[in-house]
This record gives sequence, C-alpha cells and structure tokens, in this order.
Amino acid sequence: MKRKAPNGEQRVTLGTLAEHLSLSKTTVSVVISGSPAAKSIPPETRARILQAAKELHYRPHYLARSLRRNRTMSVGVIVPELGEGYFTLVMNGVEQHLLNQHYFYFTASHYWKPDLLENYPRMLLDRAVEGLLLVNTPLPENVDVPIVSVSGHKAAKNVTNVVLDHKRAAVLALRHLRDLGHRRIAFMRGQTFTADTDERWQSIVQTAREMGIAIDPAICMSLEANTWSPQLGYEPVTELLRHRRDFTAIFCFNDTSAFGAIRALRDVGMRVPEDVSVIGFDDVVGARFATPSLTTVRQPLFEMGRTAAELLLRRIAHPSARCPAQIVMQPELMVRESTSKARALARIA
Repeated sequence: MKRKAPNGEQRVTLGTLAEHLSLSKTTVSVVISGSPAAKSIPPETRARILQAAKELHYRPHYLARSLRRNRTMSVGVIVPELGEGYFTLVMNGVEQHLLNQHYFYFTASHYWKPDLLENYPRMLLDRAVEGLLLVNTPLPENVDVPIVSVSGHKAAKNVTNVVLDHKRAAVLALRHLRDLGHRRIAFMRGQTFTADTDERWQSIVQTAREMGIAIDPAICMSLEANTWSPQLGYEPVTELLRHRRDFTAIFCFNDTSAFGAIRALRDVGMRVPEDVSVIGFDDVVGARFATPSLTTVRQPLFEMGRTAAELLLRRIAHPSARCPAQIVMQPELMVRESTSKARALARIA
C-alpha cells in the first residue's frame, strides 16, 4: 500500500483513493457505494478501503453519482419564512420524514417577495431536486417535477394539496361560541397573500349564516401586516377598540394574532374571558402556556408536514402511479381558559 497521501489541498477523487490503496477504481467504487457486489471482496480489503476514505476525507462526487443513477435523493422545500408557530410545527413533520428516508432537502424562504417566488423553483430545479414541497406558497408555473402543497387550494396537474377541513373548523369554533351565548362576534380575516385566507373566510361566513350568527362588517378586521409577531393582531384590535366595544368574542385568524388581541384588550382594561372571549387557530406550542391559556382550533400541523413529505417521496418513487389531488386533514377544538359564557354587552360597552 502506498503510504503517501494525496496533496491535502486537492480534492481526493475515486482515482486518487484507488491509487493510494494500490487497488482498482472498480473495487474501491463497489465498496464505497455500498453495492451488494462488495460482499465478494475480502472483509480486510473492505475495511482498508473505508479506513483510507475516512483518513483522506474522501467525499463522492455527489452530483455526478446522482446523474449516473438518475436520482439525487433531494427535494426543495419553499416556505414564506421559518417563524415560530405554524411553520415550526409543519417543518418538524416534513424534516422528520425526510431524515428518516435519508433524503436531503433545500429550504428556501421567499418572504412573499415576487422575485423570490418566481426564481426559487427554478433555482431548486437547477440543483436537480426530484420534487418540490410548498408550505403556504403559491404554485409555480411550468414545473415538471412532483409537487405537494401544504395549505394549497389550487388544483393542478402533478400536484397534491394537503389541506385542513376549514368548514369543520368553522363549525367547531362557532358552535363553541354560540353555545356559550356569544352572538356579537368580531372576526379577523387573514392577509390576502396567505393561502388559507379565502377558504377559511368563506367557511366562516357560510357556517355563521347556517347558525344564525350575524357577521357585522363594523366589527370585522382584515389583517395586512406581513409578520408572524403578535403585533399582527394587536394593532387591528387596538384600532377596533378605539371605536367599538359592542362585541363579546373575537375569532382570530391564527394563534399569533390571538396573543396580540388579548394584549390589546388588556391594555384598555378589558378582561379575557370575563369581558371578551378570544379564540385562536392552529394550536401552536405556546397556546396552552399563555395566560390565559388559549382556546383554539387545532390544525394537525406536524401531521400535515409529515404527510406532505411522505406523499412527495411516494410520487417521486412511483411517477406513473395515481396520486390523490387532495388530502383533507381534520381539525380539533382545544377548549382552554380564553373563552367563557358571554356577558351582557352593557358591562363592556
């Protein structure tokens, strides 16, 4: 065996490793790649090859090997941002499944910037990803790899959407408030750029009509800020309280905005839930630890992320198999301390 190692400043290739070991490139390649044919090579030779690869910091030329196999074992994940709460839980599910399946993934955050929304899919495809997983992100155009979209609602060829049953979510939330005696409910509609906004709002409007709950535009708020801070709910509720207090509950767009809403109510001396009940949406990790703990509609976010990753890898492995256009996940109402029986409006008007 040649004891002199290759120049440390140069990349150790399969050829230089084979030369260093005085073995053929084929023998070294079979062992390094973990091929079943390696069983025919003496154990001591296999051990010597693996030890030398470790000592010389040999790394396979991944892209070249992937192109030979027509597989890169990698996917692209596109998200608005990796803020705490919703995205953390979804990504935990995505990552767990991809790691378990030994898939590498690129994660790109677009922050709703048009140029990034346009360029990221192409940049990921240039890196030979085998599929795209989108989280609360619009579908790109002219993409010919499998796509799975979490909270996506646009039907398209080669795409599977993993969505929540928003109708069921609205029923759970509004039935809870109605049973507590709430009839004057302030509603938050999400930002126009958020994927779930229209679907959730339409479900709320339809359910409220069916339950005989009037939606008064004067006490409805439309969120605008591009943030996942509680400021998202704090500012619109603060503005509403300057003009109106004739409501007994607030149905927030998500838990983050609910945290801000509770703070805004407290800043003007109103109590939650004694004066105003607050209900959120998502059931982020902090919801049950807030003061008061937050009543919320739970999205199974971790399960949605894991399911999306599982579907994407299935579509990659079986490109000709039929895949569902949509997977619908079920919500759950988590009743905690932030909601209680409605009080007389005269007490808080």
